[in-house]
Amino acid sequence: MQILSNLFNPITLALMLGGCIAISVAQNGLGTMGRAFAALAAFWRADPDRDMLLARATMTQVDHIAGLRGLSCTDRVRAANPFLAVAIRKLADADSTDKFEMWAQQSLADRRARHEKVHKFWLSIADSAPALGMAGTIVGLVGMFGAMDDPAKIGPAMALALLTTLYGVVIANFVAVPIAARLVDLSERELFWQTELCDRMLRVARREIAPLRRASIREVA
Repeated sequence: MQILSNLFNPITLALMLGGCIAISVAQNGLGTMGRAFAALAAFWRADPDRDMLLARATMTQVDHIAGLRGLSCTDRVRAANPFLAVAIRKLADADSTDKFEMWAQQSLADRRARHEKVHKFWLSIADSAPALGMAGTIVGLVGMFGAMDDPAKIGPAMALALLTTLYGVVIANFVAVPIAARLVDLSERELFWQTELCDRMLRVARREIAPLRRASIREVA
């Protein structure tokens, strides 16, 4: 317990965390920091596999209603997932397959870009933590060598030199890297089923809109 208590220095740890976050904010922007910490809410709670199964079941209902009543009635299907709900509304309002396809591509690209910014924020912390730890080690060594004539000051300076290195390794390899890896995995699995969903909706839109377009052409002719 004594060893563990010696390893915990709240001031040094706070300075290390603050420095890492400040560097990451400088590299990625303040807005990205808010999204990066907000993404932690999904760290344990998110379940892309469950969302995929629910989306497929919902899409089956959408497909059935589109075949019976047309695309304009598909918005009667209720979806708990926000992306799925928006996609259904866009499908119901689509008057051309190109319009829906353009929305789907842009929406997925925007989501991918937002996810990548969050990943880069945590990876920036992982990159900066060891460097800050080394800087703290140098500061501690300078303080230690500057206090060689006072043995009482050598111990705290040496402790600072070693603790900053330890904190840098812990922050990078036990906090930032695992968070980034988990978020990357969640993002890839989420975008997979969302892309699959949009492709299926696009096929439904082509199936339903093409006959209407041919009928309108015949009427004009």
